[in-house]
Amino acid sequence: MRTPPRFVHRLVRERLRDLAQAEHYAAWREIAADLDRLEGGEAWKADEASDDYDYLLLRERLQRMRLLRRQGDARQLAFELYEGLHGNLGNLSNPALYGVARIGTKRLIEDYLREVSRCLDFICAGDFADFGLDDKIPFFKRTATAFGRSALMLSGGGTLGLFHLGVIKALHAEKLLPRVLSGASAGSIIASALAVRNDAEIAQMFEPGGLDLDAFRLLGWRESLRTGSMMDGAQLERCVGANIGEYTFVEAFERTRRIVSVTVSPAEPHQQGRLLNYLTAPHVIMRKAVLASCAVPGVFEPVQLEARDYEKRVVPYLPSKRWIDGTLSSDLPMLRLARLHNVNHYIVSQTNPHIVPLLAEAELERRGLAPLARELIKQGSSGALKLARKHLDPYGGGRLLGKVDNILQQRYSGDINVFPAPSHRRALRLFSNPSADDIRQFIRDGERATWPKLERIRLQTQVSRTFEDCLRLLKREYALHHPQPKLRAAV
Repeated sequence: MRTPPRFVHRLVRERLRDLAQAEHYAAWREIAADLDRLEGGEAWKADEASDDYDYLLLRERLQRMRLLRRQGDARQLAFELYEGLHGNLGNLSNPALYGVARIGTKRLIEDYLREVSRCLDFICAGDFADFGLDDKIPFFKRTATAFGRSALMLSGGGTLGLFHLGVIKALHAEKLLPRVLSGASAGSIIASALAVRNDAEIAQMFEPGGLDLDAFRLLGWRESLRTGSMMDGAQLERCVGANIGEYTFVEAFERTRRIVSVTVSPAEPHQQGRLLNYLTAPHVIMRKAVLASCAVPGVFEPVQLEARDYEKRVVPYLPSKRWIDGTLSSDLPMLRLARLHNVNHYIVSQTNPHIVPLLAEAELERRGLAPLARELIKQGSSGALKLARKHLDPYGGGRLLGKVDNILQQRYSGDINVFPAPSHRRALRLFSNPSADDIRQFIRDGERATWPKLERIRLQTQVSRTFEDCLRLLKREYALHHPQPKLRAAV
C-alpha cells in the first residue's frame, strides 16, 4: 500500500528538525539515512546509471578485481591495480555525485572503492609464493605515489579560525584526519597544535582549557605609534608557545609523523612567500613560524624567524628578513603541497570572512551563473590592480596593491570545503579573545558543518588511507626480517 504524499512530507519535516538537533554524528547519520529513504536518495544510490560518471567502466573494473582476488592471483591483481588505479577513475569524484543523497553516493562507486581497499589488504596480508615482501613493497610505494593522497588545509580568519577545531574533532572521531596538513594565520595555530600531539593527545585540545586562546592584547596608543601595530606580539607569542612548545618542524614530525606546513609572507619587496615544514625548513622553530603567519599588517609587527643551529643553539633564521601573515601570499598552498608531499586531493576548512559568503552562495547555486559572475569580477579587479600597480611607486602604494592583487589571485576552495554560516557579528570580533562559551560554540559549529561531508571524505580518502596502513605494516614486517639498523623513512 502506497504511503500518502502528505504523510511523507510531514515525516520529512519532522526528521529535518531532528537532523538540526542531533547531538552527535551517529544520531545525525541515522536520521540522514532515514531522510534518504523518504526523499528518494536511497533509490538513486541503488541505480548505477548516470550521466555524471562512467558506470560501465567502474562495473567492469569491479568485476575483474573481485574475480582475481577470489582466484588468489596476487601478481595479476597487483599488475592490474598498478596499471589502472586512479583517484578519479570514470569521474567517480564528480561533486554532482555527492549532492543527491545525504549519506554517500552511488552504490556502485562505494562497492568499487571498498573492493580496491579489500584487494590492497589482500595483497598486503597474504602469503604468496610468487609475490613476496620484496615484490609488495615496491608495488605499494609506486602505486601509492601514482594514486596520491589527501591534505587538510586550515585557512586564516582570526578568532573565526576556532571553527577549525570542530572540523578536526569530527575528522579525528571518525579516524579520517589526514597526515598532511597546512595552516595559514589562525589556521597555523591549530595545525601546529596538531603537529606536536599524537593521536591519544588530540582529544585534550577540545576540552575546556585544552588550548590557550588568549592571543590578543591591545597596545597603548604610544606603543602603537612606535610599532605601527595595534596588538601586543609578545602576548600572541606567549599564547602560541603555550600551545606548541619549542619544537622545530623536524622535531614535531619525528614525534607524531604528521606533515604540517605553515605559510608566511615577506614583509619586504623582492621576496616570495614561504611554505615552512620539516623538509623546507626543518630546524626553524615552529613557534616563530606561527607567530609570523599570524602577523596581520597593522595588527601585529613583522616577525624574525628563529632556528636551531648544529649545536642546538637558537639563532636568527635569514637574519635580515621579516615575515608577516601567511594568507597574503598563500592561504591554501596547494601547488607546493602537491610538489612536496604528493597531494592531489584537498579538504579545506575555510573561515576567512571575505570568502565564506562566496562559498556559501556557491554551495546554494552550484549550477547557476552567480559563481561565474564572481569569477569574472575577480579577474577584472585583478587586472585593474595590476595596471594601477605599474603606475605607482613600487615601494609605496604599489606594494600595497600588490598584496591585494595576491589575495585576489589565490584559490580559496578545495575538492571538499567545510565552512561556517556567514556571520557579520562574528566577523566584527576577528581580533578578540573568545570566552569559554564562544570556544564551545565554534567547536560545535565546526563539527556540525563537517558531518554532511564526512561520508564523502571517507569515500574519497579510503584508498589512500589503505595505502598508508599497508605501507606501515609492510615496513614493520621488513624491519623484523632485516634487523640491521636502517635509515628511517621520511614518509
